[in-house]
Amino acid sequence: MIAPRARHGARAGAAGLVLAAVLVWAPAAFGHASISPPVAKTGVLQQFTLAVPTEKENATTTRIELSVPSGVAIDSFEPEPGWTRHVSQTGSGESAAIERVTWTGGRVPTEDDAVFRFQATLTGGSRDYVFEVHQTYSDGTVVDWNGPESSDTPSPVVQGSSLSGGP
Repeated sequence: MIAPRARHGARAGAAGLVLAAVLVWAPAAFGHASISPPVAKTGVLQQFTLAVPTEKENATTTRIELSVPSGVAIDSFEPEPGWTRHVSQTGSGESAAIERVTWTGGRVPTEDDAVFRFQATLTGGSRDYVFEVHQTYSDGTVVDWNGPESSDTPSPVVQGSSLSGGP
């Protein structure tokens, strides 16, 4: 039988290991540019949210550029107070395809996220839609969120699903 004091020490040690693991992995798990929902139904107009963290001390996020992958048809945007939006597209009218969106003029402080919402349809079938994001800070530093999933700056990805019972 283990003495009560020994059990308490073992629990405290295990809790310490868990806390250490959380602290080591927290930046990797929570400090990335992301688009939600991470899984979305294809062929349906739905709302997507781009969130880009401001991680740099003593600087603000002042510009966000989103490269839209083929197979993502953006229909409209929600206005974001304090930001000016510029859209680069090919074609016009019903055949217009948005390729890049740039938001400028905002000032998002450290530990906050720049958040932008848009309505779009995944038209390219069941696959991964990989977005690229370029973030510019007030000091001129640029972070390119375009790496593989295992990198410090992974690309935001939305998994397209054609399942009728779910996203």
